[in-house]
Amino acid sequence: MTEAGFRRIALKMPNAVEGSHMGHADFRVGGKIFATCGFRKGFGVLMLTPEQQAGMVADAPEMFVPVPGGWGLKGATQVVLAKITPALLEPALRLAWHNKVEQLKAKAPKLRKPRR
Repeated sequence: MTEAGFRRIALKMPNAVEGSHMGHADFRVGGKIFATCGFRKGFGVLMLTPEQQAGMVADAPEMFVPVPGGWGLKGATQVVLAKITPALLEPALRLAWHNKVEQLKAKAPKLRKPRR
């Protein structure tokens, strides 16, 4: 997998757009970052929950590594691009994307039902 392949798969997610964050590419939905690429050569980063991260690291430690420090404790997970296939990366990116979509839904104002 290459950074270009990571980018292509990330942008396949519904309403995903590419932006820039601290000098490297990020991928957003609804203005929220779900993945980044290019901060460290050969790696992408997924914004997962700590539980999701633990499962991926346990299942495939050669492909998924927690980001060092506080971001990693919150679920930010490095993807080793040289080790992952598109078939494995796509569902992982979709999960990160889905996390942000669900966060956006939870923060959206609740619509009141019209009074009759």
